[in-house]
Amino acid sequence: MTLRIATFNVENLMARFDFSGFRNERSRDRAIAMLRVDNEKQYRDLERARVVAHADDTRQMTALAIADTYADIVCLQEVENIQALEAFEYGYLHKMTGRGYRQKFLIEGNDSRGIDVAVMARERTAAGDEIEFVRATSHAKRTYDDLDVHNAQLAEMGEEKNEKIFRRDCLEIDFKIGGRPITLYVTHFKSMGTHKRGVIGRDYTMPVRQAEASAVRTIIERRFGKGKTASKRWLICGDLNDYQCRLIVGGGRQAGFEFNHVFEDTSGVDPLLKDGFCLNLVDRRAQNDQWTLFHSRGPDERHLCQLDYILASPSLAKLNAKAKPEIIRSGQPWRTAFPPGQEVERYPRTGWDRPKASDHCPVAVTLDMV
Repeated sequence: MTLRIATFNVENLMARFDFSGFRNERSRDRAIAMLRVDNEKQYRDLERARVVAHADDTRQMTALAIADTYADIVCLQEVENIQALEAFEYGYLHKMTGRGYRQKFLIEGNDSRGIDVAVMARERTAAGDEIEFVRATSHAKRTYDDLDVHNAQLAEMGEEKNEKIFRRDCLEIDFKIGGRPITLYVTHFKSMGTHKRGVIGRDYTMPVRQAEASAVRTIIERRFGKGKTASKRWLICGDLNDYQCRLIVGGGRQAGFEFNHVFEDTSGVDPLLKDGFCLNLVDRRAQNDQWTLFHSRGPDERHLCQLDYILASPSLAKLNAKAKPEIIRSGQPWRTAFPPGQEVERYPRTGWDRPKASDHCPVAVTLDMV
């Protein structure tokens, strides 16, 4: 009995238009920034046309990337609402997979842009075993104080004890696969951001991600009992917005790219991996082949890194000692620098920067549930 599971940040799966760029130039799309806009009505008309023109190619590629995971259950990040997910699954994904993801779960979280975590599941696995939904629990309203993870660093940033800890949510979902239980914790940690108060964004926001990671750990320990979590079957899936190592990209297209592997002293995911609490299954891939995102702010700041994780409980990891996740990169734009030997065939109509499936890559793995 096996379960195929995937996680994917689908990048702004929205069902609405965002017109904030009319008053805030930093939010204005670069295509419209090239044009003279005389009034708000004209801006709104242009923005509607831009979004509609881009959306179809983008969502076809997003659907192709999900289809290529061949997953029975897909954990998603950056979905606006259940209506957007229903429309996407019916209008795009179902036409490519042949079998629908009829079970869908999304609970509104805390993100100011309205992007939430979600889960889609088939009614049966590819092998024919029933996927039975048991319950879903949102932890979006939990505070630092609730989970006892507040500290001096957070206080210095202005984070109060009674504030909500998760920037989106930690969605806890219980399933039974052919009668065997498994619990998913689907989350999307705080983004790294940009420089603030003279500190690089990743370092400045690190205490929040570490607190979120500690909070997820506490939730699991309270659920199963501290000291008993290792023997249970659970997974943490999502965009954790931090990395333990990265490939620094040098050179360029003409002279050729260079890739240098660098380990980080600290990461936002450390509290989850400390003391073997859980295992990062992507670590089973070669060190230069673990990346799920290409970050670039020009030729002087480029790297490949893992932001998307499937973290397994020790018992589940041991049961699946040979399970190695796949990373689907065919939806990456042409600007992404691929290390030698990792190049893939891109989806039709993929652009230099856009359209693309997402800025992230899906991660998928097949797990034995015996």
